[in-house]
Amino acid sequence: MIRCSAPGIVAPLSLAEALDASEPLGRLAERLRRSNALFAVVTALIPHGLAPHVRAGPADEEGWSLLCANAAVAAKLRQLVPRLERQLHERGLAVASIRIKVLPR
Repeated sequence: MIRCSAPGIVAPLSLAEALDASEPLGRLAERLRRSNALFAVVTALIPHGLAPHVRAGPADEEGWSLLCANAAVAAKLRQLVPRLERQLHERGLAVASIRIKVLPR
């Protein structure tokens, strides 16, 4: 819904209003919320030295991605995947799979 603040002038929508007004953007926002919720659960299991180099990636029907700064971080994170999946399952947030991806430089 577009609001008018004065005749002939259209006030911009807030981000929340735009997301609510658009079905595709609403789905995208929901996937972002889910990814952030998953990341909040597993953050405690990621070693402190690795944590600054790991970010939450996309969550979709096929699984969830964790994004890594480099291949060394990705290799260590792959070793932790069973623990991360177990933690998510225990919290009722199970995913089909956890994908580990290295961010391009």
